[in-house]
Amino acid sequence: MKTFCLRFLILSLNLIFVSVAAQIKISGKVSYKNKGIPQVNVTLKDTYDGATTDAEGNYSFETTERGNHILVFSHPKYFESVKSLNIDNQNISINSELKEQISEIDAVVISAGSIEASDRNRATALLSPLDIYTTAGADGQISSALNYLPGVQKVGETEGLFIRGGTGSEAKIFMDGSLINNYFSNSVPGIAGRDRFNTSLFKGNIFSSGGYSALYGQALSGALMLESVDLPDQSSYDFGVAPIFLNASFQRVNDEKTHSYGASAGYSNLKLMQEVFNFNTNFHEPPSGFNGDANFRIKTKSGGFLKYYGMYSTDALGVKSPSFEPGYDNSLVNLKGKNTFHTLSYRQKMGRYLLNLATSYTFNRSDLNFSTENNGASSGETRLINDGNYLNFKAVLERKINKISAVRGGFELNHAKEQLSVEDINKNYSDLISSAFAETDLGFSNRFSAKVGTRAEYSSFLKAGNFAPRLALAYRLAKEWTTSLAYGIFYQNPESRYINSPAKLDFQQSQHYIFQLQRNTDGRSLRFEAFYKNYDDLIKVQNIANIPGQYQPVQTAVNNNGNGFAKGVEFFFRDKKTFKNIDYWVSYSFLDSKRNFLNYPMSLKPNFASEHTVSVVAKRFFPNLKFGTNLSFNYAKGRPYYDIITNNGQNIIRNEGSLKDFSSLNLSFNYLPNLGKKDAKAFTIFVLSISNVLGRQNVYGYNFSSDGNFRTAVVPPVNTFVFVGMFISFGVDKTQDAINNNL
Repeated sequence: MKTFCLRFLILSLNLIFVSVAAQIKISGKVSYKNKGIPQVNVTLKDTYDGATTDAEGNYSFETTERGNHILVFSHPKYFESVKSLNIDNQNISINSELKEQISEIDAVVISAGSIEASDRNRATALLSPLDIYTTAGADGQISSALNYLPGVQKVGETEGLFIRGGTGSEAKIFMDGSLINNYFSNSVPGIAGRDRFNTSLFKGNIFSSGGYSALYGQALSGALMLESVDLPDQSSYDFGVAPIFLNASFQRVNDEKTHSYGASAGYSNLKLMQEVFNFNTNFHEPPSGFNGDANFRIKTKSGGFLKYYGMYSTDALGVKSPSFEPGYDNSLVNLKGKNTFHTLSYRQKMGRYLLNLATSYTFNRSDLNFSTENNGASSGETRLINDGNYLNFKAVLERKINKISAVRGGFELNHAKEQLSVEDINKNYSDLISSAFAETDLGFSNRFSAKVGTRAEYSSFLKAGNFAPRLALAYRLAKEWTTSLAYGIFYQNPESRYINSPAKLDFQQSQHYIFQLQRNTDGRSLRFEAFYKNYDDLIKVQNIANIPGQYQPVQTAVNNNGNGFAKGVEFFFRDKKTFKNIDYWVSYSFLDSKRNFLNYPMSLKPNFASEHTVSVVAKRFFPNLKFGTNLSFNYAKGRPYYDIITNNGQNIIRNEGSLKDFSSLNLSFNYLPNLGKKDAKAFTIFVLSISNVLGRQNVYGYNFSSDGNFRTAVVPPVNTFVFVGMFISFGVDKTQDAINNNL
């Protein structure tokens, strides 16, 4: 028995020795541009033998196979590589150099000057519609929420996006590719208009604070591109009620989800809140307005998509303010306005081609009535009526070259026809701006990409044309770090409100230079951006008429001799990961800007540009309590102010100074009572929002008397405003969306 066991042990050891001796080692290194690639699968085809490369790209495994075989190298980010080999009794060393596979997901995206929030594959989601709704102090308005991002100035006395030292009129807003004329409601001097469009209409946005695509034009400073929603997930009915408004809407979608239609209507009136709060502004007619809209969306059998949206709105208000002029007690201004906007868009995929067509029409009327009051009797009425008709058409054809490269081109037509009547001035203004553009996205690798574009325009009013090149580059420094550069020339017609005389005018021009460094990780975003903008051919204006009792005269452009610059740095950090159920971001902007334009007698810091701005936004949701709270803080260093008059044909500064620093702390609270109720038929959200909680008395500027001896501050209509509202949705549970977005 012992002899048998000994023989069996010797035989087993011999078999093990022979087996080990028969194994051949195959090793090597896998690299890309002489740098080792980790996590590459190296396998001997049709066998179970293989290995995965280490952090340096090295691999090693053993096999008992013999003869001719194929070694396969595979990695999702690189093209598969194969090597033929003959296995005998010698160890084998085989290296492989892989070729990068360009991927739409992994490719670096050019983002210099832009912040994207979209459902596109390559978008960097920063501000979704629910982000906007839940930013305290934004009042659910897209433009107000953008004030909490770097590059946008807080200018409370007038509407518009004031971007990097540019005026509000130098930023344009587009919907599905079409220009939106009169995006903001009609307004009176010193009180900003509001967004006309409901934030929920849009599924995302691309906000560019400079260096934007050649597909867009007529904006010296920046552009906001809004994407409207496609088909809703299911039919729904919504209802909202608050002390200042009442609205209702519905959306119907068919079972096959090939078409939908919907409508909404609302009415707002500030009278009740004026009775409750101590307003700074004396509204002898409280702000009020009606709005209604309708839409339909159709998905065609051929894969096309047709969308229509139309809206109609009215606005009215009246303001009474003390008059500085002798013989008058008060100055009065009354506004009656109406607006309609319609847009129709169509997109169709045709193999590698994508066709986008869009058209829009806008009519806007602003009817302002200025007068003075003495002993309760009004006199000296001056009526300023401005009617505008605007028609836009745009066609873009795009062809995919590969997964991240494409070329696109098209044309755009913008027609404006305006009629203005004030005092003895009757203006009929008409202009057709014809544009052609071409642009290409070039993906050289997953690390390096470029966007090259050109845009040409011709204005029938100016009888002049322009040519604007655009260039942007992006390079991935490391897995999470990218850097971008952007350059472009941008043109814009003079504002039509300044065209009140037959002066020979030309396009205004700006040049943008932008550098960006960005880091994106799971739940965190970090951005640093430096920019320089140069302005040429800005318009200069002169006063041609005064309105009794008012501080803003009618002006007309006389030449394009203005110029200016803006330079600065910006920082943005957003974090959704560090703290559970907390989403917060911080932004800072430094701006150095000067301009010689409009009625400025020399190069001055613009009265709409603040040197330092800081914003902080934080959101926390408590799932067990069904409760969310949001906080925001905004700070801006005091802007300059000027009292400029015309004396003997020359513009001179009579008074100047700096405003006190602006700051505002805002809070909002949200309660979702139906959260977790599976059989609930209605889904309700209660909202409480408090703007400027500390009641800081911010000042936006000053108006001066005709002799310059007296002034009055331009202030917000109310220091602290409280909003209470209830929103009910039947058919769609929107509470989970609210949680996912840290409502």
